[in-house]
Amino acid sequence: MGYKVVVAGATGNVGREMLNILAEREFPVDEIAALASRKSLGTEVSFGDKTLKTKDLDTFDFTGWDIALFAVGSDATKIYAPKAAAAGCVVIDNSSLYRYDPEIPLVVPEVNPEAVEQYKKRNIIANPNCSTAQMVVALKPLHDRAKIKRVVVSTYQSVSGAGKAGIDELWDQTKGMYVPGQEVAPKKFSKQIAFNVIPHIDVFLDSGETKEEWKMVAETKKILDKSIKVTATCVRVPVFVGHSEAINIEFEEFLDEDEARDILREAPGILVVDKREPGGYITPIEAVGEYATYISRIRQDSTIENGLNLWCVSDNLRKGAALNAVQIAETLGNRCLKKG
Repeated sequence: MGYKVVVAGATGNVGREMLNILAEREFPVDEIAALASRKSLGTEVSFGDKTLKTKDLDTFDFTGWDIALFAVGSDATKIYAPKAAAAGCVVIDNSSLYRYDPEIPLVVPEVNPEAVEQYKKRNIIANPNCSTAQMVVALKPLHDRAKIKRVVVSTYQSVSGAGKAGIDELWDQTKGMYVPGQEVAPKKFSKQIAFNVIPHIDVFLDSGETKEEWKMVAETKKILDKSIKVTATCVRVPVFVGHSEAINIEFEEFLDEDEARDILREAPGILVVDKREPGGYITPIEAVGEYATYISRIRQDSTIENGLNLWCVSDNLRKGAALNAVQIAETLGNRCLKKG
């Protein structure tokens, strides 16, 4: 016996991935509905070997449905998630709207699966920011062993994190570089993204950090441990899919790089590829379409007493969004909504 599942935002990059992953992982679905805005009504999307026609999110009745995966952005979520929750359907939301609400759990199943049980307060569970999700998967097993004091992270984030408009802008600008008179001015990003990097994701705050950087700090504390100090610099790079992170970690006690490597090899959701030779590491293009968070370049930091450096790569549309949402649904089913 399975679940009645809704995917809201089914025509977007993340929504399509949610449908793909639900099918790939054989999530127990008895019935599924693909929802979209009225302008995309009737658009066909794939679910395994089936083709679904999208229904209108605005008029959909969530009564009798078990789980809704939302990938519609904060504005639409603010309208429709409470409606779904009030109808008894548990919402797993990919937007930033509910992540910092103390009554709503923010969950990465490899890190804090027990938090899903808090869903009953509002019938909503939040999915973290894509850059946070992969980082905390890497940090959790090391924190359990040696207790992390401080994290310094620099991200290299793909344009798919900015949606289809980001992907299109990189593609169009790249083509335009080779055709005189066909140059494409920045629109989605603040500066040219093709053959460039931009140290600016989301809006600037009064502190000088961007909101993306603030998110990584706040979400890591909520998911993993509020006592960890985190500082981030988030950078957009001309990569279509796959976020990378250079992470420096300071621990309460010494942790040898070889032991850290062994710990990470045994940790859920992680694959270690760490050979000290050309090509002995994972890059974003190799992570596309994969479930794992990849860890490479594990090494001691000699500038502090108890420090490690590592390189962390993941498909941001999967672990950073759609996969994590489906894993939350799986955890919810196993812990709270058991059927049959």
